[in-house]
Amino acid sequence: MNTSDSFIAHLIELRTRLLRSFVALIVVFIGLFPWAADLYALLARPLLAKLPKGGQMIATDVTTPFFVPLKVALMTAFLIALPYILYQAWRFVAPGLYAHEKRLVWPLIMSSTVLFFCGMAFAYFAVFPVVFGFITASAPQGVAVMTDIDKYLSFVLNMFVAFGLTFQVPIAVVVLVRMGVVTTAKLREIRPYVIVGAFVVGAIFTPPDVVSQFMLAMPLWLLYEAGIVVGGWMKK
Repeated sequence: MNTSDSFIAHLIELRTRLLRSFVALIVVFIGLFPWAADLYALLARPLLAKLPKGGQMIATDVTTPFFVPLKVALMTAFLIALPYILYQAWRFVAPGLYAHEKRLVWPLIMSSTVLFFCGMAFAYFAVFPVVFGFITASAPQGVAVMTDIDKYLSFVLNMFVAFGLTFQVPIAVVVLVRMGVVTTAKLREIRPYVIVGAFVVGAIFTPPDVVSQFMLAMPLWLLYEAGIVVGGWMKK
């Protein structure tokens, strides 16, 4: 097979993998569509639980009540289909990897996905109740807290991404150590700077209260330490 035929074969393979991933996403989305409103209600539960009795959320645009739950259903479908999508991506790149690269890359991909989900779960179950409790308690007397559902979705997604990326720290540390870019001794040496940086990141990506900043900074630091341990073990 010449170079041109090989290139075309790779393009056909890529198209097939992308098409399968897209079909999987659409199938899951169609299955979730009837429960789109319920999915948004579940997503909004941490805020609704902290609102005063009778408190509610609002929709300021005409189409928001329809499209926002639809977005939540689509994002949920993507998360559910993500393992299959990653499998298709793996099947596409695996033939071009060496055996030792396969042993490293696939566990890293799966670990990264699981850690991202863990970061989202930590934000939902641990951080949101604290953040929304602080926000609602800080409202001046006579001010009713009624968040727009679209803005709430944007806030939640930003927090999910922030905590999901935070939980990727062990993966980044392991990869750097494995590639020989940095040693575990050097990582321990710069620990004080990492701790300061963790609190700076917490201040940037969380609401302006000390508790939520602390709840982002501490996992970041602890995951950094976990990455050092795992990286040292893999190097040995």
